[in-house]
Amino acid sequence: MTAIDRTAYPRFKRVVPARELVEAFTPTVAEVAWAREKTQSDQHLLALVVWLKSYQRLGYFPKLDEVPAVVVEHVRGLLGLSDEVRAEHDADRTAKWHRGLVRALVGVKYDAGKARVIAEEAIGRAVTTKDNPADLINVALEELVRARCELPGFSTLDRLVAAIRAETNTALYAMVAARIDLAANARLTRLLWRDPTSGRSEFDRLKTPAKAATLGKFKLRLAHLQALDELGVTEQWLDGIPATKIAHFAGEARVTDVGDMRDIGDAKRLTLLASLIHECRTCARDEVAMMFCKRMAVIHKKGKERLEQLREQHRAETERLIDVFGDVLAGAREASAPAGDGAGPAAAVAERAGRLLLKTLAAAGGVEQLSAAHEVVSAHHGNAGSATGCWICPHRTRCRSPRWTWCRGRCSLATLPRPPPRRARRGSVSLRRRVLDGHHPLGSVTSSRSWSRSTAASPSEARLLPQTRHLQVGESHRAENLIFELWEITSEGSSSRSPPFNDG
Repeated sequence: MTAIDRTAYPRFKRVVPARELVEAFTPTVAEVAWAREKTQSDQHLLALVVWLKSYQRLGYFPKLDEVPAVVVEHVRGLLGLSDEVRAEHDADRTAKWHRGLVRALVGVKYDAGKARVIAEEAIGRAVTTKDNPADLINVALEELVRARCELPGFSTLDRLVAAIRAETNTALYAMVAARIDLAANARLTRLLWRDPTSGRSEFDRLKTPAKAATLGKFKLRLAHLQALDELGVTEQWLDGIPATKIAHFAGEARVTDVGDMRDIGDAKRLTLLASLIHECRTCARDEVAMMFCKRMAVIHKKGKERLEQLREQHRAETERLIDVFGDVLAGAREASAPAGDGAGPAAAVAERAGRLLLKTLAAAGGVEQLSAAHEVVSAHHGNAGSATGCWICPHRTRCRSPRWTWCRGRCSLATLPRPPPRRARRGSVSLRRRVLDGHHPLGSVTSSRSWSRSTAASPSEARLLPQTRHLQVGESHRAENLIFELWEITSEGSSSRSPPFNDG
């Protein structure tokens, strides 16, 4: 039998507060006059008024001995009766007459058949989506109150719900059992076999929750999910059954042990097992996704920490490369400045710029050493592979460069899109032209040494020198790219054709 405390069936509280006594159990002057007119003794007067207020509060007639004593004392005091007067009936005929008087005053007609039909229809509609008996009783109570019917006893509603629920669930059990073939039936039955060594069955292992998100536990959970999927297609077996019903069947199977499952009928046992497996598959997928997210979060955290360590290790080398680039720009500006005897030919300007450029690179350690340092620093740079078109080249040794913008299309094994060679060539020519014309490709992004050498530095600009050391990541990476393109320009000039200038 369903516990009445879990339903909305109206009943007296264990402790009736004083406010409820005043609001719900205080008769009006008209009600007292009506009760005195209908009765001839104080005992019947008290019993009639107590039943009237109880019916107005509960919607049905409780037994007089079940009415709390505090309610009887409250009504007795308002009626001015002595303490010896008890609320009781002398005969059943008197009680039936009092019930008729109360129904006539309230305006309710007693029709047990109508109330039963209304409750059956309400329960029949709700049983397809709900399975908890308490919920079904609450649905019936709501419909009876809406129809202004006198509420039947709680035991009557409980028996009605049990009969309708059993009939509906039996039909569902038969439907699911008919969808399960013999092979799937054998697999589900095998779950209830107990291992003689461990004393456990596969049915018990289905209920095992996920553990910590370690790599080993993650693999075990994946294997668990695969084993669940191999048991059968539970979506087809349970097609047409509401999710609330499936959840209730799965909950019932989860709290049932192997011995009790064997004693259940075949159709119900298969339905409970299919529902439990369906819920376990859903939970296992959620757990696998959660464990995967946790594992990826740990990997990302470790990767970020390692990336910060590499950046800190290469910070000094990055600043040195930027200083070298500033010296290159200063030399290009010095070479392109007009001489005292007037501007020379373009070949002479190019020769002067080339000598100063090679001299600066040689003083910084040579082209090969700067190239190796650049590759090490740029491999762990923050904007690698950003939307600017710089993609990681998987064949560094073939391309002699870690980035696609420097690949020039020479890598035949690459799979990622490459910029066309003509476009890359234009970039090199435009860079050479900008350097030879004396323009600063980076604007204000220079080192403190090149700033001090610049003839355009004013006192107000000199105060900003400490701030230029703290360059943004994107601008410093851009400086490194330009240094490497300068190296390619010199490499092309010295290897593919005769050098346009001497090393001296």
